[in-house]
Amino acid sequence: MPFISRRLRAALLAAASATLVAAALPSPVPLGIGDPLFPHLGNPGYDVLSYDIGLTYHGSNSKPLDAVTTIDARTTGPLDRINLDFTRGTVSAVEINGQRAGFAMADEDLVIKPPGRLSAGVPLRITVRHTSEPGGDRGSGGWLRTADGLAMANQADAAHRVFPSNDHPADKAYFTFRITAPKDLTAVANGLPAGTARHGAQTTWTYRTEHPMATELAQVTIGRSTVLKRTGPHGLPVRDVVPSADRKQLEPWLSKTSGQLEWMEKQVGPYPFETYGLLVAATETGFELETQTLSLFERTLFTNTAYPKWYVDSIMVHELAHQWFGNSVTPRTWSDLWLNEGHATWYEARYAEEHADQPLERRMREAYIRSDGWRAAGGPPARPGVPAPGQKLSLFRPVVYDGSALILYALRQEIGKSAFDRLERSWVSKHRDSNAATADFVRLASQTAGRDLTPFFDGWLYKKKTPPMPGHPDWHSDKPAKQR
Repeated sequence: MPFISRRLRAALLAAASATLVAAALPSPVPLGIGDPLFPHLGNPGYDVLSYDIGLTYHGSNSKPLDAVTTIDARTTGPLDRINLDFTRGTVSAVEINGQRAGFAMADEDLVIKPPGRLSAGVPLRITVRHTSEPGGDRGSGGWLRTADGLAMANQADAAHRVFPSNDHPADKAYFTFRITAPKDLTAVANGLPAGTARHGAQTTWTYRTEHPMATELAQVTIGRSTVLKRTGPHGLPVRDVVPSADRKQLEPWLSKTSGQLEWMEKQVGPYPFETYGLLVAATETGFELETQTLSLFERTLFTNTAYPKWYVDSIMVHELAHQWFGNSVTPRTWSDLWLNEGHATWYEARYAEEHADQPLERRMREAYIRSDGWRAAGGPPARPGVPAPGQKLSLFRPVVYDGSALILYALRQEIGKSAFDRLERSWVSKHRDSNAATADFVRLASQTAGRDLTPFFDGWLYKKKTPPMPGHPDWHSDKPAKQR
């Protein structure tokens, strides 16, 4: 027999063991919770309470990271299998409550066979040892390669391309991140720092969230970065993560965040989280992203002088507004996306009107002109069309941005500014740290207005044609054929 090293022998045994446990799990099938737009996302039968995600980065953004994901959950019904959303990684071992468990992959699900049938109300600790692999098609989400490391862009359905999870916004949970990287790099994640530990040539950084978070809002960044700290309203810790070489160039933009926080608090009430800041990444994405407590921005948004300053300011406010609308109050299904993007666009436009003389009414009239075309192309705001395969980002279309801000403008016209402002504050207060659906917004709006607004919302949310604009009988929408 040829000589086999102890390390190789262990690897062969682990591979054989994984093959055996997978073979012992017959006919694994992917599941989902039936989201109208992403039917295979999420999994029934349990509620995730927290994630503890350990990642080891080996100094290259093209190499897989070693990872251990520990999930604390509780069963909500009897289970003989547990499905987690996971792909783009290799699983080597799974434990449930400290006992080895069988597993197999089925499409983009990791299907786990517990040691015995689980009844409802049982605490679960699921530990998955796996790799987390950067790569895949551009725009497919998950790890995002930057000039000097990695960041995350998980919206809408891509967190499970980084770590095993119940990857649907309906199941929010607390997160702990433990990121090990070469000591000359900086790692930052959602939430507040909970310590660093140096061991040889590596450093482990720990972060914890103080509020529950949807998986699509998770953020981890690793690179040659500088963390800039300042104080926001009411002593709020504000931290920005920027490429070290760009620190001075970006400072004029970063210094605006505290004032923008104050402005948003005047509109809707206290900031809902433990910290905020910008992650400026040296990469090209074509979008910015409201990852919770640490919004992701392309470096070129701030360095490309072709963008008007007011436009950049308003985009900063857009992602900030998401911390209330989308992050703290999170949609129950992806068809409720209009509540996120419509509100963020609304406050973006309001800020531009107050700070840069960009009239809100003019923008809303332009949106009204195009509204029928947007509805024809993408579906009504609260009943959007299913994204084409391989084009998940096409869900983020004009009808859920300006087309949905238009609904809020119409609502303010219908019930008056005072009632509208009360509704906005009540919405983010009543549903803080939880999930809410379109029906919840309609109900609260009706209560605030003192009358049933269901007929009003039926037209604005679900019809193929845009209803008449209250107070503006002269407004007309172009036919879809005229859309440009």
